Amino acid sequence: MPAFSAAAAFPGGTSVTDLEVYGDAAPDGLAGGAPHMHLVSTEAYLVTAGAGTLQTLDATGFHETPLVPGSVVWFSPGVIHRAVNNGGLRAKVIMQNAGLPELGDAIMTFPDDVLADAERYRASAALPPADRAPEERRAAASARRDLAVDGFTRLREAIESGDTGALDRFYARAAALVRPRVEDWRQLWTATLEPVTRATAGQLAALAAGAVPHLAEGRVWTAAVTPALGMCGILQRAETTHHLAPHDSRGKAPHD
Repeated sequence: MPAFSAAAAFPGGTSVTDLEVYGDAAPDGLAGGAPHMHLVSTEAYLVTAGAGTLQTLDATGFHETPLVPGSVVWFSPGVIHRAVNNGGLRAKVIMQNAGLPELGDAIMTFPDDVLADAERYRASAALPPADRAPEERRAAASARRDLAVDGFTRLREAIESGDTGALDRFYARAAALVRPRVEDWRQLWTATLEPVTRATAGQLAALAAGAVPHLAEGRVWTAAVTPALGMCGILQRAETTHHLAPHDSRGKAPHD
């Protein structure tokens, strides 16, 4: 892979994914995805079709936000979120810190006894390999969603019954699960995300001095789109962290 270039980064070091929210029902009768939380990355939904609800749990309690075409909703680290599909719900998902969610910045709300055991958590979160039958993989995605909904329901009930420490206990479990991966996250951030911010600082300094060297580095970039089964639904994920070759002015991809 060629060396990372901040000039080639997707805007803001984010990622973009087309999400078709799961349409089968969880044990509570609501269709949708697996409730989960990010620890360092903010996520946004730009709803493009259908209807649904974003259920969330945070330090202020349980909330529901309507999702209809044109809705723009985002939520920061610490917000447990569940996409409920009332019919044909689709959205473009913008994720901060491209690459970090794929490295584990997402913890599902499994029951506490599962969260307390890292091996059980990993086994419960894993899906069969991509070469297995689609029906088997889809059934596994539904099973882990159902387990996460069970834990989400218990957590919500605990909070609403006045257990003020319930959310903090979940946060502590989540932090313990990801702690072994934090250094990997830091390395990715340092190599590919921090330079994006620093590039803007350098460009502003150059402009203040009357120089524009970065403008000659402007190029057009494209990304492959890869299907996947996600926590919330069926994904079409743009590979913004693995850039294709930029196109030159003649519409051809230049050689390395």
